[in-house]
Amino acid sequence: MFDIIKAVILGIVEGITEFLPISSTGHLILADEFIQMKQSTQFTDMFNVVIQLGAILAVVVIYFHKLNPLSNKKNTIEKHDTWILWLKVLVAVIPSVIIGLLLNDWMDAHLMNWQVVAATLLIYGILFIVIENRNEKRTPHFTSLNNLPYQTAFIIGTFQVLSLIPGTSRSGATILGAILIGTSRFVATEFSFFLAIPTMFGASFLKIVKYFSHGGAFTGTQTMVLITGTVVSFIVAYLSIRFLLNYIKNNDFKAFGWYRIVLSIFVIAYFGFLAK
Repeated sequence: MFDIIKAVILGIVEGITEFLPISSTGHLILADEFIQMKQSTQFTDMFNVVIQLGAILAVVVIYFHKLNPLSNKKNTIEKHDTWILWLKVLVAVIPSVIIGLLLNDWMDAHLMNWQVVAATLLIYGILFIVIENRNEKRTPHFTSLNNLPYQTAFIIGTFQVLSLIPGTSRSGATILGAILIGTSRFVATEFSFFLAIPTMFGASFLKIVKYFSHGGAFTGTQTMVLITGTVVSFIVAYLSIRFLLNYIKNNDFKAFGWYRIVLSIFVIAYFGFLAK
């Protein structure tokens, strides 16, 4: 019963942080220090990745019409543009697929700790503030996904590779990279959402395969824990996406930069001194 309650809490953490540029993986690693489920390390590691599917399904639901190239409500040109958008997403996901497959085990063994999370929270928090200040008087080159070139999509995808380091934030890395090379905040945010779909489905599939290949199996309790975390993350992510889309209409990302800096200071203070 207690693990179900903990799954709800972790699902809320995942749903809030997956699409806000503040790092879902980093927050889940930190949350695990305070909310430890009575499950094996292998199951917990798999749980923290797979519940992200709930958040990704929220994107699919919200953008189902826009992402559906077979919709009867679209004309021929709109269907063509949707296929092109998917091709751009697939081009952009190539770098993280290659690097992720090559370095997945090494990163799990060496980077899943509070020191890495604190450093990346701080670094990217500063970068958000610096880049947003730099862009205050700049006009974005790409204000629509339709005029986003394949080359630019691929470059954005290379920025997503940085998010393999916990604490970076997948959405944060892609949004920062996209803004840096000339997209509007709205285009950067939406493309980050769409790029998450194949990325997180692939990461979840890889984690599940790895879990079962090492002799893992789901008990009845573990199944309920996984379903609970995934459903909660879906509901909370749905609300989080709606919030972010409204927020960026009139605001920049500097507030998230400051949040990351403050959280980094807390992490260093707690784990470096108070927890000893």
